[in-house]
Amino acid sequence: MKRWYVAHTKAGAERLAEGNLERQGFRAYLPRAQMRRRNARGLSTVTVPLFPRYIFVQLDLDNAPWRAVNSTYGVSRLISFGDRPAHVDDAVIDEIRQREREDGIVPLADIVSFKPGEAVEITHGAFSDRTGIFKCRSDKERVVVLLNLLGRDLSVAIESDCVRKVA
Repeated sequence: MKRWYVAHTKAGAERLAEGNLERQGFRAYLPRAQMRRRNARGLSTVTVPLFPRYIFVQLDLDNAPWRAVNSTYGVSRLISFGDRPAHVDDAVIDEIRQREREDGIVPLADIVSFKPGEAVEITHGAFSDRTGIFKCRSDKERVVVLLNLLGRDLSVAIESDCVRKVA
């Protein structure tokens, strides 16, 4: 019976692992997302793995040489508990695939949602590494965060992919 399993990949080698697994006849699934990154020329949108350093592989442990996955170029190892890989429920894979757009990208803005009053951390930009309070969304791309600057609470509009919940 074929089930989904998770392979831990080498750093930055998710696409390499995906190609090599498929060349060996395994079915691999690498969900992707788009993120904005700031560089010297400004902001650019890049496609990145939804789960960095992880890829899903469909295997039949009873009828296939599944140990070959561990020696696939780009793969570190299958995630296992004991001597056998731990499977992922098909519903998890189906849920991710349902969220994909037509171009195969999983939109992160639909997954990450903030509630007014929640503490958030700014990850990029001029206010990087500062903590604030989520106030509201201003549009699809931006959120409004209350920051305490110079002893006053100020509302600042920031790109939504530059903000994350404080753990």
